[in-house]
Amino acid sequence: MDILIVATAFNSLSQRVYAELTDQGHRVDVVLASHGPDVIRTAVSETRPELIIAPMLKTALPEDVWREHTCLIVHPGPPGDRGPSSLDWAIAERAPHWGVTVLQAEAAMDAGDIWAATPFATAPVGKSDLYRGEASDAAVSAVLLAVRRYTDGSFKPQPQKEPSVRVVWRDFLRQEQRRIDWGNDGTDTVLCKLRGADSQPGVLDELLGRELFLHGGHPEDRLRGRPGELLATRAGAVCRATRDGAVWIPELRPRKNSGDPAPFKRPAASVLAHASLPETNVPLELPPGRRTWTDIRYRQYGDVGHVSFSFPGGAMSTEQCRRLLAAYRYALTRPTSVLVLGGARDFFSNGIHLNVIEAAPDPAAESWTNLNAMNDLVEAVLRTTDRLVVAALGGNAAAGGVMLALAADEVWCRAGAVLNPHYRRMGLYGSELWTYSLPRRVGARTAERLTTEALPVSAHAAARVGLVDRLVPASPGEFAAEVERMAAALADADGLGRRIADKAAARERDERARPLAEYRRAELARMHEIFFDPRAPYHALRSAFVRKVPSGPARPLSPVCAPLTGTTR
Repeated sequence: MDILIVATAFNSLSQRVYAELTDQGHRVDVVLASHGPDVIRTAVSETRPELIIAPMLKTALPEDVWREHTCLIVHPGPPGDRGPSSLDWAIAERAPHWGVTVLQAEAAMDAGDIWAATPFATAPVGKSDLYRGEASDAAVSAVLLAVRRYTDGSFKPQPQKEPSVRVVWRDFLRQEQRRIDWGNDGTDTVLCKLRGADSQPGVLDELLGRELFLHGGHPEDRLRGRPGELLATRAGAVCRATRDGAVWIPELRPRKNSGDPAPFKRPAASVLAHASLPETNVPLELPPGRRTWTDIRYRQYGDVGHVSFSFPGGAMSTEQCRRLLAAYRYALTRPTSVLVLGGARDFFSNGIHLNVIEAAPDPAAESWTNLNAMNDLVEAVLRTTDRLVVAALGGNAAAGGVMLALAADEVWCRAGAVLNPHYRRMGLYGSELWTYSLPRRVGARTAERLTTEALPVSAHAAARVGLVDRLVPASPGEFAAEVERMAAALADADGLGRRIADKAAARERDERARPLAEYRRAELARMHEIFFDPRAPYHALRSAFVRKVPSGPARPLSPVCAPLTGTTR
């Protein structure tokens, strides 16, 4: 079937819906509603879709479009729920269960007939994590069911009428309702407010005389102070006292028009660089019973070591890459035969940290430093020959993050993840030794297609082409336990010693054929040319991405329009 996706942005859910529908054999195109109603009309006229699906829409579809075509809206709320802040309210009201509803577009917002609905249990995580995890799983399930019902032709969508459907309108959740009362709100309440706005819109607050948005929140079990007081920093986050405890806040964002030249999310400690707060670190192997935050941890169970990490938005700055490399080197000193690399849920990695780069005094130089730090980490994984390394992807990965995963011996991926194994839509050639790792896994022809088409790939499609070795059909909350079970079984498997020996021999043969240093040198030569050319599209694309300025084509599946500096691939 010919399907047109209309979305405000080609975000994680829109990409997953695209990838899953493509896997089902449908012909799918995408148009961005942010480019205006006439662009939508043009796309409809050109593609002549049998069905229109809107996985993420902040503005209404043109009336002539939804009157002349069947248009299905994906609403992140249960049947009868209406309003623009559905998931925010679910977290604010601590709803144990929520849902996603696919309904037909009509004049009134979220009031159309119901084609499908899927419930899900809410997890005590941030809104963006919940959206990319449990809500995304439910949304895809509901969309695929709605498409099957539409294709069948016999299903009649259910009207939203009492008493079969209880209609509840929830207003836009405003900053006044999100505001934290540091003197009276307990830690649980503070965490709930922070998690309900972790990615967007953040919680507006005042710190050291500045109005800033707070992004993300995690509990702290030992540090204490006056309510609202800044206590310490750790791994770029800041710790702030509550009435009955303290919380860690990873990122801050200055208000636009505040005079700050970088009014976008950044590591909190860098935004408050002049605060002179003490750095309070914890060991990689956190003692049992601690309830505190850190972005990198190591633990060992039997013959398995596990370096877990979780960075906001999946972005990895120079400092984060270096700390993760230090943790990886520590793990190599431990007596294990299997080493797992990856977090419990949500993003694995999206590569270099574009926000930190954009805020740097010299973005070109910081791009170069960040990429080299990322390359150091990837090369360390590739050169590990005394144990098997597993990359465990509990969520999405892109660009250099995918190549970090491919450096491992095995890639285990949650079945609901989406991979973007390419760089070109940011105007980059790429590095992280992809010219070695990617063709080694999928072959030269498929590697060329993946990096030039620059399209999202579902976990199932990634497994079919060889990007992924094992699919993990677990919910986001069950992924970590399933990986632990699989890793323990791998460590106990017959023939593990032979696999490790074969791996070492293969690495030695590959090194003789062409050293890793040569792959790295060739890739970095291309990237250096891009980074230090002020006319290279990368700089404008990066700035637009970080500052949330609309850019790029209205049809994001069109051929990549950002040429690379020098000879294009």
